[in-house]
Amino acid sequence: MENYRIDERFRGPPTSKIVIRLSAATQDYPKSIICNVHGVNPKFFEIGKKKLEQQQNGDQAFTKGAYYIGKMVWSKGYKELLKLLRDHQKELASLEVDLYGTGEDSDQVMEAAKKLELAVRVNLGRDHADPLFHDYKVFLNPSTTDVVCTTTAEALAMGKIIVCVNHPSNEFFKQFPNCRTYNDSKDFVKVTRKALADEPAQLTDAQRHELSWEAATERFLRAAELDHASTKNLSKSPSNNLMSTSLNLGEKIEDLSAQVHNFVSGFEVSRKIFGAIPGSLQPDEEQRKELGLVMPAGI
Repeated sequence: MENYRIDERFRGPPTSKIVIRLSAATQDYPKSIICNVHGVNPKFFEIGKKKLEQQQNGDQAFTKGAYYIGKMVWSKGYKELLKLLRDHQKELASLEVDLYGTGEDSDQVMEAAKKLELAVRVNLGRDHADPLFHDYKVFLNPSTTDVVCTTTAEALAMGKIIVCVNHPSNEFFKQFPNCRTYNDSKDFVKVTRKALADEPAQLTDAQRHELSWEAATERFLRAAELDHASTKNLSKSPSNNLMSTSLNLGEKIEDLSAQVHNFVSGFEVSRKIFGAIPGSLQPDEEQRKELGLVMPAGI
């Protein structure tokens, strides 16, 4: 980390230090601030808009029930979810749940699911934007170990109802009407049954914006106290630079979002901080297969 230099436009005052925690689920530091600076890929908003059109036309937009997607390791919420389902099989007798994931605990998760009287199906992992997921209405996420909860944000962008535990890692999502939180196992049953009976609320433009990378960058700039300095410096940039003086503030923020994202995603340490899978900067063969990436020539 000593071999790169931060662009002067992103450098704060020489004597100031700001520690930004992505959620309250992370380790506490003196004088740190909590700020969700993660956004959603635009493809999930497109899916959500199509679902919104179906709702507005009076069509049944969501024809499937509940599901969960995540790397299939016990620490990713599978242990908590299967325990909740096991402890309340009678109350949730009609519930069907589809699990999607690939990981070192896949066999154990499958064996645990088979022991349940409920219809819990275990499937291989795939891209969350896959058409297979479009028609699910309820996303169950009991995990308390995720920092940015990417799949939760993606599900919200697709217009789904989220059922998640009342935990600091989910604080950001509580502002959305489709986020339903529970406090204990009995509450989980109540919230899940109601979510399956309800229709998802339609996201407003403002709510979509809150989930976007543009809004995430705006929050980052405010938290890092770079909002005034960055826009001031950008206005002085020559016309042949990346950002010209003719751009309005919204366009500058959008371009700066890409620069910040590309900058931090180029280093393994910063990628881990932002919630990336360790080692995914240069994904191995197994990770490429999971993500559906094209194998490089010669491999």
